[in-house]
Amino acid sequence: MNAILKPVEVGFEAMAGHHLDAVLRVERQAYAQPWSRNNFEDTLTSGYEAQLLMAGDTLLGYFVAMKGVDEVHLLNLTVAPGYQGQGWARIMLEALAVWARRQGADWLWLEVRVGNLRAAEVYLAHGFRRVGLRKNYYPAADGRREDAVVMSLSL
Repeated sequence: MNAILKPVEVGFEAMAGHHLDAVLRVERQAYAQPWSRNNFEDTLTSGYEAQLLMAGDTLLGYFVAMKGVDEVHLLNLTVAPGYQGQGWARIMLEALAVWARRQGADWLWLEVRVGNLRAAEVYLAHGFRRVGLRKNYYPAADGRREDAVVMSLSL
């Protein structure tokens, strides 16, 4: 007898304080230097765009972005490690671009660690261009710092 699999709807949900335990679990699995609870609480308090990508009750990923005058700055985009490589980052980037255009933004900006080649490839494939380098931007292991590649996308 074959089991019938019930389709699960995938969609976005605004991040709220009650989601932070699940978000922090994913953040800590995904990064050696994860954002803290305080980082996420500050983004929520500041009113930044913070969206979860959910498949039923399963957290696939999330993004946090800050609106500027005519631009949006992507602060964090994370796909849960068990769901990476399945196109979820592309879906979140597209949703972010739609939201940014609705806000009147002409540009999307982000920084990515120079060592995060996989993420940089995703951004390049989505149309972002490398426009600069921020020296010693990110904290790294053993008190060191890692450079960031600055990237932008014209909307």
